[in-house]
Amino acid sequence: MILSNEQERTRFLKFAAVGAFGAVIDFGFFNLFTSLLGIPAITSSALSFIMAVASNFVFNRYWTYPDSRSKSLAQQAIQFLLISLVGMGIRLVLFALLEIPLINMAAELFPNSGLNPTFIGHNVTLAFAILVVMMWNFIANRYWTYNDVS
Repeated sequence: MILSNEQERTRFLKFAAVGAFGAVIDFGFFNLFTSLLGIPAITSSALSFIMAVASNFVFNRYWTYPDSRSKSLAQQAIQFLLISLVGMGIRLVLFALLEIPLINMAAELFPNSGLNPTFIGHNVTLAFAILVVMMWNFIANRYWTYNDVS
């Protein structure tokens, strides 16, 4: 459907652009929390995710789906939040499963390079989780939160 329908392709690209902006917020706060404030990575991941979700909702409601207005702001916000919470669950599971193996892989790939394997492992894990959750979020929001657009 996305590939063959120009309007859906445009929506997906807008959704991805909003997601990219959200990812900047996500990575920025994640690294601020872990590197500067010493908050554990899983907690930091959850906190930065919440900040990105708030931004993403606003931009998706007003830019990606401006024609979706048969539902109230509150209803769409709740639907978006519920989908995002499922996405956060997916993300936290992925993070918990991949964090240590990717840190170890970074340590093996970049020994004595001066690069911090924990920093690399955390950010690669976060990037992978963001991509997986973006696909979930787009599909679920398109067919539930914003199902009132043709």
